[in-house]
Amino acid sequence: MDRRTFLATGLASAAFGAEALAQHSDHLPPLKEAPPSPAPYSRLQGGGFVHHLEPEQEAQRVVDSPAPKGPQGQWIARAPLPLPRSEMAWATAWAGRMHIVGGYGEGRVDRAYHHVYDPGADRWFDAAPLPRGANHVAVAADAGRIYAFGGFIEQNRNPDTNVYAYDVAADRWSAIAPLPRARGAAAAVALGGKIHLVGGAGAPVAERASVGWHEVYDPQSDQWTARKPLPGARDHVGCVAHNGVIHIIGGRFNTFEYNTDLHHVYLPERDTWEERAVMPTARSGHGLVVYRDRLFAMGGEAGILSQGVPRQAKVFGQTESYDPATDAWQQHAPMPTPRHAVGATVLGDRIYVAGGGAVLGGALQSAVHEAFALT
Repeated sequence: MDRRTFLATGLASAAFGAEALAQHSDHLPPLKEAPPSPAPYSRLQGGGFVHHLEPEQEAQRVVDSPAPKGPQGQWIARAPLPLPRSEMAWATAWAGRMHIVGGYGEGRVDRAYHHVYDPGADRWFDAAPLPRGANHVAVAADAGRIYAFGGFIEQNRNPDTNVYAYDVAADRWSAIAPLPRARGAAAAVALGGKIHLVGGAGAPVAERASVGWHEVYDPQSDQWTARKPLPGARDHVGCVAHNGVIHIIGGRFNTFEYNTDLHHVYLPERDTWEERAVMPTARSGHGLVVYRDRLFAMGGEAGILSQGVPRQAKVFGQTESYDPATDAWQQHAPMPTPRHAVGATVLGDRIYVAGGGAVLGGALQSAVHEAFALT
């Protein structure tokens, strides 16, 4: 399907309304099952499988939260990813399934993987891969399609402007209007039939500086427009839409050495940002989802890499949630396996967190998959 045909199909689908789109999304294509990884971890250098962490790697794990205790809930193990992966730049869901695209894996940083998880069967499937491989690709789902924005071609640097849309029912990607400016590790979220792309890191390659850019993609016109930038340029943020506004939480200024706990809310009717209660644990590369009318953050990383050697390295397992009604945070049971750069979504009444980095940076990928529910 070329871009013109894709757009025509999108416009026709919109005419049928939300009910037709919901019915369309239920007709999912048959996908090939992907068996679980034979090992929980693999190395980026060399791509070899790893069956356990070394003591110095285990020592990077942190689970203590300064937030007041809330209901603890429970984590359970789910089917591991088909292979250890990280730096996918989050995940998204449509028709009750989780989609994870791109990232690091099998010793490379420019993978085009597209894995789909079915919680009812507790199984993973292979879907059509991205047209080109990249890491830190921003993803969002809306109206039967998965959108993939930008990403890095090299390890956490050298962004491109490519944008693709995946038709869930057809298991097929199409190129759409490219980004106005190249970036990776941005945050994508659907709101009101449009996709907001916020923050990230841009070029030149040698600088890889965080940006506060805020641009909106309209699927109906296949065009981009600019909106008010994010206060405090940053990347690797958590991002969700809830009750008509967008929450951007945490992230980093250029590197995980400079993490932040900042929490901003975008009000689309006023095209402005406001501050909210900061996240208890400053972190980046964490998951953020809406679950039972609260915003749940889990995972992330912090530390310093000096000539490739980690110092003050932290890989977070904290699960903290935010109540928009009271502007307050609380803590819950931490992830059994702390990770960063995870794929996190809500399916049914559980939070699913798959893959991610098991140590600071991109040296070790994970196939670990765990799910959380409040009891």
